[in-house]
Amino acid sequence: MIGRRQLLMGAAALPFAKAALAASPMGVAPGPIEASWSSLAAHYRVPDWFRDAKFGIWAHWGPQSVPAQGDWYGRFMYMQGHPMYAHHLRAYGHPADSGFMEILNRWKGELWNPEALVQRYKAAGARYFMALGCHHDNLDCYDSRYHPWNSLRVGPKRDVVGEFAQAARAAGLKFGVSNHASHAWHWFQTAYGYDPEGPRQGERYDAFRLTKADGKGKWWDGLDPQLLYTGPHIVPPPGLDSIVAMNRFHDETSGQWVEHGPPMDAGYAARWLLRQVDMVAKYRPDIVYMDNYALPFGPIGLEAAADYYNRAVDWHGATDVVLTAKKLLPHQSAGLVDDVERGFVSEIREQPWQTCTCIGDWFYNEARLRDRSYVPAELVIQRLADVVSKNGNLLLSVPQPGDGSLDAEAARIVDAIGQWNAANGEAIFGSRPWRRFGEGPTVPEAGMQNEGAAKPFTAQDVRYTRNGGRLYALFLKAPDGPATLTALPPAAGRVERATLMDGRPLSFRQDAIGLRLELPPGLGVVPVVRLDGRGLA
Repeated sequence: MIGRRQLLMGAAALPFAKAALAASPMGVAPGPIEASWSSLAAHYRVPDWFRDAKFGIWAHWGPQSVPAQGDWYGRFMYMQGHPMYAHHLRAYGHPADSGFMEILNRWKGELWNPEALVQRYKAAGARYFMALGCHHDNLDCYDSRYHPWNSLRVGPKRDVVGEFAQAARAAGLKFGVSNHASHAWHWFQTAYGYDPEGPRQGERYDAFRLTKADGKGKWWDGLDPQLLYTGPHIVPPPGLDSIVAMNRFHDETSGQWVEHGPPMDAGYAARWLLRQVDMVAKYRPDIVYMDNYALPFGPIGLEAAADYYNRAVDWHGATDVVLTAKKLLPHQSAGLVDDVERGFVSEIREQPWQTCTCIGDWFYNEARLRDRSYVPAELVIQRLADVVSKNGNLLLSVPQPGDGSLDAEAARIVDAIGQWNAANGEAIFGSRPWRRFGEGPTVPEAGMQNEGAAKPFTAQDVRYTRNGGRLYALFLKAPDGPATLTALPPAAGRVERATLMDGRPLSFRQDAIGLRLELPPGLGVVPVVRLDGRGLA
């Protein structure tokens, strides 16, 4: 969480931010909501559209998709000894000669068709769609007023966020955008390093030496590399002579996940606020994803939240939008929606929440296709049922290669999710939690980044939802024969009819042990039983 030191650093940057906004054509929106946690909480209510939506799909797509090596390429390609450094050396050359900037120039998106992608995701059941606005690599994937390193100047030379927004709204989906840029200043400091070993030992990488003047006559003519790489804030000192020593330096300094701005550079947070306000004003997103523990930069993050909510009041007459962040304290969760990245909650939460996860790596990794290690549709559907039963939404990232397409396996998984949602959607969309989320032996441990350690669900693991006066039992694995729902003895309500979602009636008996169901074989992935009766929902 943000501590006193970070708050003070954010407060130090606030005058710079306000001065910049006052001098710009894009100021912080006025309105009833002030830049404080108490004001956010007093004015915010999670909109019904989000409570009903349950499922969104995310195009976490940007230049780091080009090397097809997975996540955090822009950081790891500058760390000698890392597999991504080795890949970069083979594919593109030494990072002193050919750095991450050259990856931007290779991002063309030549097969990117936002309309076709969004239509596919809508068919999969997504009720909202999210585009990547800016990752830690500090490239704005939109028509950015305040940051020249953007996707209209370099890369595909297209407004990625804008075209996705148009496609999503044409398809009737809510639209969102994610902002990860607050961490770029420390994430990118590896680009100011050097090889600690080998024939080019001590030679600084491109970020350390390139200036705006060096671009004359080149593809990046007129652009300042220091604005992309964020400036030398935590530069490795000379004389580190081993990979172990260099990695230790990076891990202990720039590798820390912090929510304050760079020391001695209050202008960084001010520029972040300008970019955030510009993005929100320009695209009017229904949901904004902040990749932060609470909000970044102390008071400046609160300024950004208040701006977004005040704009929503102007657009809709109410704060009919969603702003997500992570690891929220109770007083913070009253004014934001909690996002649990690649993790679980263990009980029904009173306030709606979201988990974000991916069928592979966040950025495209060709090894996932080669090794057949994508998350299969069945596991995604299990996660959806578990999350929804606990009052949450699932935001699923579907990775795309640099050309903007979907590979055949990712497309197959998306389509399979759509087939399940088409048959069972009434148990998901518009539903609400029941009195208890479910039953069975498998209750994943609450926390972030822990889904890889979760045990497989069994046929005894059941999740419950309610919708339109009915109760739904979602079996996370199909039973091989009769099943008993121990949460449903007569005291829990009288079951009068039990049917499969295709309308087939089921024989059942309800007694003190629970509801005993006779289930046919071959039910497939996550079968759902619809229950009608008295006092159930």
